[in-house]
Amino acid sequence: MFYANIILILLSTLIIIVLSSMLMTKMQNIRQLKGEIDKLMQSLENMDEQAKIIVRADMELNRIQEELDKKISGLYALQKLSHNISTTMVEEEIFKNLSHELFRGIGFEKVGIFHWDSLKKEFIIKSSLGYSEEEINLINLYINSNKDRTLSFVVTNKTLSSISTPENFADKKRLRDIFKSEYFILSPILPKQDNRGFIFAGTEDPDTVITSGDEELIKILATQLGQALENARLFEKTWNAQQELEKKVAERTQELTAALEEVKKASKRKTDFVSSVSHELRTPLTSIKGYAAILLTGKLGALPPEAKERLEKINRHSDELGHIVNELLDISRIESGKVAMNLESCDLKSIVDKIDDLLSGQLKDKQINLEVKLKPGEFKALIDQAQISRVFINLVGNAMKFTPAQGKISISAEKKEGMIQVDVSDTGCGIPADYLEAIFEEFFRIENSINQEVKGTGLGLALVKRIIEAHQGKIWVESKAGSGSTFSFTLQQAT
Repeated sequence: MFYANIILILLSTLIIIVLSSMLMTKMQNIRQLKGEIDKLMQSLENMDEQAKIIVRADMELNRIQEELDKKISGLYALQKLSHNISTTMVEEEIFKNLSHELFRGIGFEKVGIFHWDSLKKEFIIKSSLGYSEEEINLINLYINSNKDRTLSFVVTNKTLSSISTPENFADKKRLRDIFKSEYFILSPILPKQDNRGFIFAGTEDPDTVITSGDEELIKILATQLGQALENARLFEKTWNAQQELEKKVAERTQELTAALEEVKKASKRKTDFVSSVSHELRTPLTSIKGYAAILLTGKLGALPPEAKERLEKINRHSDELGHIVNELLDISRIESGKVAMNLESCDLKSIVDKIDDLLSGQLKDKQINLEVKLKPGEFKALIDQAQISRVFINLVGNAMKFTPAQGKISISAEKKEGMIQVDVSDTGCGIPADYLEAIFEEFFRIENSINQEVKGTGLGLALVKRIIEAHQGKIWVESKAGSGSTFSFTLQQAT
């Protein structure tokens, strides 16, 4: 019995030891499981935090994307608005081209554009969106009841908005109520001159968020609108000035045309008068010269030396007067177109050689050298030989009168764009600058000591000018007092 109790005690002890061992093993397993559960909970907490971060990041990205899309849409709409207002130079058309749809594209369903009328001394609404007629009348009444303050605000060129203007700003709530907008932007239009105004853009949707980017867009639009109005004003001013100028030009042209007709009539009367008088002078001149010639022959009896001397003076002066009459007739005939130029191809060298031969005696007496710088066949012009010969005789003759002994006269030419330019130069006394334009006028003579000694009518250069112009050419002179002169004229080159 004793042994049985001992065995029982041993078995109980053994069972307790085994159970204790199993309990310890389970406790250890529980601790391990608890550690793993703690780690898992920590991981789950980390994953939850990361999920929250991801969700927040995704929401922020979506917000940024929406903001970016809105800015792109706003810029696109602004570009269209800018294009619309810049395609016209008429003020009213500029306001008409402000499309309401484009404003909606920026994100505003309430828009009012006001312009200061300097004549009426009040603000006029030029364009609106989202308002009834009654609401527009109330807005107009409010704005013009406070027009001095509104003008002062416009001049400051500061933008008011629901995001950048402090909440305690006195007019902020009033603007919200009048314009029926929860969020708004009010930006001045301030061109360089009198075209002042402002843009109001707003929304009554409390879920619509207006950003600084929206404010910047409206400010840019206001600036561009101001520039467009300034351009329109300048264009209108320029257009009016142009119309006024065209009117004055038309009136002046009409006056000048009438004056030109009077000049033409006066010129024709002068030409007819000179022609008539010259013809009338020819008959008595012919008679005077004829009777003087008869008396000088002695057929009517011998004459005393004194009478013969006076008759010779009469004869000589009659020749001079006849020469003047002939030149006057030639000028009047050329002016009236009664003298036809028989144009033909001719070598200028051959004509100049004949003039050289004709005037050689006078050149020798005056000890003046005539240098001809033309080669045979080099310069062929389409001319009337007889008339161009008169031109050379007059020009060389004039040069001889005013060139001192041992002086030189030269004749040269060059080809220029289908024309031949002929230059007749001398080493004479020259012509003062004040007389260069007048020397081709009829009867004009320079008042100097040489002209007092040299006889002349003042018709030679006038005749030369008419002949050259009848050849479709031009004539001019370059000279300086004391340094000689160069008379130049152009002729058509013969083909």
